[in-house]
Amino acid sequence: MANGNIERFLGGSVLSVLVRLIFISLLVGAAMAFLGLSPRGLYEVVARFVRSLGDLGFGAVREIGQWVIAGALIVIPLWLLSRLFAARR
Repeated sequence: MANGNIERFLGGSVLSVLVRLIFISLLVGAAMAFLGLSPRGLYEVVARFVRSLGDLGFGAVREIGQWVIAGALIVIPLWLLSRLFAARR
């Protein structure tokens, strides 16, 4: 029973989810290498951003809000389409 709950939570068997995650990680890693990004570089960007939050104060909150809205313009329609196509199955 517990294994069924885990599979339901993960969206498949543990092994198949692990294989999918490794494959997606490979694709993302290749894309990052193609774009010249590194994990350390991304960490530094995030750290710089967090430091700038204190420097900017409420201006940073406004900027984050704009980023959330811009991201939502892409993410929400894609999510909605994926749910609609999943409902047809």
